[in-house]
Amino acid sequence: MGLKTRITDLLGIEHPIVQGGMMWVGRAELAAAVSNAGGLGILTALTQPTPDDLRREIDRCRTMTDKPFGVNLTILPSVTPPPYAEYRRAIIESGVTIVETAGHNPREHIDDFKSQGITVLHKCTAVRHAVSAQKMGVDVISIDGFECAGHPGEDDIPGLVLIPAAADQISIPMLASGGIGDGRGLAAALALGADGVNMGTRFCATVEAPIHDSIKQFIVGNSERDTKLIFRRFHNTGRVAASPVSNQVVEISARPEAVFEDIRPLVSGAKGRQALESGDLEAGLVWAGQVQGLIHDIPTCAELLSRMVGDAEAIITQRLAGFLSAGFLRAGCLQG
Repeated sequence: MGLKTRITDLLGIEHPIVQGGMMWVGRAELAAAVSNAGGLGILTALTQPTPDDLRREIDRCRTMTDKPFGVNLTILPSVTPPPYAEYRRAIIESGVTIVETAGHNPREHIDDFKSQGITVLHKCTAVRHAVSAQKMGVDVISIDGFECAGHPGEDDIPGLVLIPAAADQISIPMLASGGIGDGRGLAAALALGADGVNMGTRFCATVEAPIHDSIKQFIVGNSERDTKLIFRRFHNTGRVAASPVSNQVVEISARPEAVFEDIRPLVSGAKGRQALESGDLEAGLVWAGQVQGLIHDIPTCAELLSRMVGDAEAIITQRLAGFLSAGFLRAGCLQG
């Protein structure tokens, strides 16, 4: 049967499943595997040290898939901001046709991408931000519920409310993100008004994810309770996996006199990369969402997408349809 939505039509993909941008994880191996499996793989621009490195990674991805893939550009507050305009130019000059944007003040990036005919997916964590992005002219909204890994915003609205609330005000195609890792989540997202899903943590626990197997096993072994919220007091909330490092960050941050400098050595991106690549949980943060409680294996991306779509189709055509049939039967019995 297949699940055809506005997302599959717009992006030219087989399944309405997108792999979101993830720092240190969104490399060619994973993006190509997701795209080859019928979804949309996404490279993470800032994982690459320089814009020229990004150009080379885009070229490398093209040698691994002939299917559509995109590039993520996330704009976050920083003491020493990366050269965003140069990364943006590298994306455009490399002929990328799909971009995922996220973060603060994306207008100049969105305007530039749109002027080049690029399809823009914008990730946000609040309905008001989604409405603003739609007005800016983005093509797709990716709405991130409080369950998600990364930065869930400061409103603490979970997907069960956030997705339909956004659907009520958004007319363009929409992806649901946060807490989704199987066919049940895909079917639920479609029922709530989304046109597809965007997943991060679930793709970390796949064969092709370019991270240490110990980290993948760590995610599989965790439950939905094994996350920590960090940076909350600094109004830049992040959700990470519970680990020795995140526990320490939370403990230090709870001190009345704590300032960001107290935790800076623990939360550096370089240390997070070291943790992912070495498997050493003492090395740095591992970013992961509450969906860890729904992850029980490490399949290939092809196996994961096939299973998700098959399960979602069964839920839609059999389980939910069965409720309707049972209702009709009961009504008939009562009338008889």
